[in-house]
This record gives sequence, C-alpha cells and structure tokens, in this order.
Amino acid sequence: MHIWCLSQCLIQQGHKVVVVTHQYDGRQGIRYMTNGLKVYYLPVAVCHDEIMVPTLCAFFPLFRNILLRERISIVHGHQSVSPLTHECIFYARAMGYHVCYTDHSLFGFSDIASININKIIQTTLSDVDHIICVSNTCRENLVLRARIHPSFVSTIPNAVDTTRLLPNPSRRYPCSTINVVVLSRLVHRKGIDLLVQLIPLICAQISNVHFIIGGDGPKLLSLEEMRERGQLHDRMELLGAIPHNKVRDVLVRGHVFLNCSLTESFCIALLEAASCGLFVVSTKVGGVPEVLPPSMIKFAEPNCQSLCQALIEGIALSRRVDPWEFHDRIQTMYNWLEVARRTEIVYNNVYLTRRPSLSIRLLRYSTIGTFSSFCTCLLVTLLHLLWCCTAILFPTDDVEVCPDLMIRGTQSRLR
Repeated sequence: MHIWCLSQCLIQQGHKVVVVTHQYDGRQGIRYMTNGLKVYYLPVAVCHDEIMVPTLCAFFPLFRNILLRERISIVHGHQSVSPLTHECIFYARAMGYHVCYTDHSLFGFSDIASININKIIQTTLSDVDHIICVSNTCRENLVLRARIHPSFVSTIPNAVDTTRLLPNPSRRYPCSTINVVVLSRLVHRKGIDLLVQLIPLICAQISNVHFIIGGDGPKLLSLEEMRERGQLHDRMELLGAIPHNKVRDVLVRGHVFLNCSLTESFCIALLEAASCGLFVVSTKVGGVPEVLPPSMIKFAEPNCQSLCQALIEGIALSRRVDPWEFHDRIQTMYNWLEVARRTEIVYNNVYLTRRPSLSIRLLRYSTIGTFSSFCTCLLVTLLHLLWCCTAILFPTDDVEVCPDLMIRGTQSRLR
C-alpha cells in the first residue's frame, strides 16, 4: 500500500513510475492500474509469505530489458527481506543506474534470522546512493545493522489517504457497547499472545466491552480456543482476513483501536484508526511513539498487566473523543503529497550523484568482511560480465522503447 500511494502522488507530480514485483495469485505479465501506474508481474515462483525464490542472475536479462524499455532513471527498492529487492539493486548497479532503498522494518542483533538479514542488508546497502526510513527509530536501527553513515539515511514517514478514512459514529453497533477494534496479522510479532491473555481480563472487568478482531494468521487458532474456553462468543468477533478496501468499514464500528505489537517500525494502522475517529491504545515499542501525539494515544508496556490498565483508561478517554476532530488532525499531520514531495527531493539529489566505477564498487564491498566481501565481489564481477555479454547479444539500440500511454499534466522534474 505504501508503494501504491507514493506512486500515485509521484505520477500526479509528473513522474513516470513503473512497479516490478512477483506474480500474485497467478497474475503475470503487464497490468495498467489507476492513473497510469504500470506493473510488471514477473513469472517467478513464490516460496513463503509472498517471498519469491532467489534467482541470482537468471532474472538479469529481463530486468535490463524493462529498464531500457521504460527509460528508467532511478531504481527504488523496498523491504529488507525481499530477494527481488536485493537482486534488482545489484542488477541496477551493475548497469550503472542510480539506486535508492526504503526500509520499513526493525530487526534485532542476536537471533539467527536477524543476523543473516543484517549481513545481507549490509552487503546490499554498501553500494546504494541513498536510503529512506519510515521513522527515526527505524533509521537508527538500520544505521547500526547495516553499518552505514547516518548522512546517507533520511527519515520520511508514511501517510494515509484520509479521504477514504472518514468517521461514521452511527456505524458503532452494537450500540450499547464499547467496541475495541484489532486489525492485524495474527502472528507472534503482532502481540497476539498478549491479546489472548488480555481479552478475558477486560471482559471480566468491563461488562459492555465488545472486541472486533480482523486478520488472519497462525495465531487465529489461539484466539478461537480462548473464545471457547471463556464462552466469549457474544463478546468478540473474529472477522478473518479483511481486504484493504473494507478496512474503513470495520474501523468505523469501533471506539478504541488496540495495537499489541511487540515490535513496530511505524504502524500505519494507527493512522488509519485515528483518521476514522478511534482513540488508540498501543504498546510503546519501536517507532510507535513517533506516530501520534499523546492526546490521541495511550501507551503501554508490552505485557498483559500494562496493556490491561492502558485499555481501561483508553476506554474511559474514548467517551470524550470527537471523531471528526481526530480525522482533521490526521489530515493535517499526514499527507501522501508531502511524502512524495520529500521523496522527490531525495530522487533529485540521487540523480545528481556520480555513478561509481566497478573498481570503486568492489572497494566498497571489501569492507563487509573477508568471506562476505569475496563472495560479493565475485558476484558483482560476474554480473558486470553478464551485463557486457547481454549488451553485445542484445544491443541497447535494438530494444524497443515502450511508449508512455498515460496522460501527464506536467513534465518530469528529474533532470
């Protein structure tokens, strides 16, 4: 959703945006979305949790063809756990393109998964022009994990489309209850184990609280078992997976939005809830304290007792909330056009930087560790040779340039 909204705003400002991603539900090939956004759905397999199978060099000729056909100036990668992002960054740098990267996640330093991801991200970000993080906490975390200088990293927060998230207090049914909404992936990282402990405690203390829970994941079974044990069928709803275009319909039913995450880089769901007029109760983790002012949110430590107390206080505070006032404040604080404007500044600065030679790139990779630098330099050299061979077999002049079918009101300011 972040990429979609940002792309729409950049297109409105006169830029051409092309999205490259893997196949979704069998969707392959080229699709044109609303307002001229063009999406390439690549015919690559997905192995787990919408993560594609790494291809190393297999995707390189196709990606080169896309960049040449679309006359791309800057390649912008997202997400540190995406093999497609890392591969495309390596491909783009091999061909001499400017590269930008946005990070949305927080990772630790001690568990096996984080150690591996940190090494991969350190390797990839050794040779990019600029990095964007969605919060200051995310920026500090990435600087430490990737061992990069802070001057190469900017903070540009997410935003929401408030025109699609309008309050509607009349939809708050059952009418005699205080509705607590939870919209989240039902996984451990989102604090669902805390939620399982919390709901029976709150239901025992407040007789008119009703929980509305949307989302799907492996922890759904834990919630169902808790509902059965406590006989709470009339006190909570499990809605399952909620399409994004139906999120507002669920949020407007609530008085309080509850977030139990154990780690969070930004949490755009808090903005969506506040825009719909809900008071927010959240764990004080990661970048969450940067999202909303204290008058719109009640913080808790990531444990059951603290969450229970914060939710009880949040329910009392929600009775004095003016939904439209919350909506107007979010509309003032967060705007995708402002995000696009700040991103455009980064793009313009990136576009003016010098493109490094192969020797400089190899020198940059030599700082990431003895074995890692050897493997990375070998891969970069092979990609450079592959690029040379591909340019000979399929000359740039023979690649047909794709015409721009969208109508743009202004010319691109990337010069």
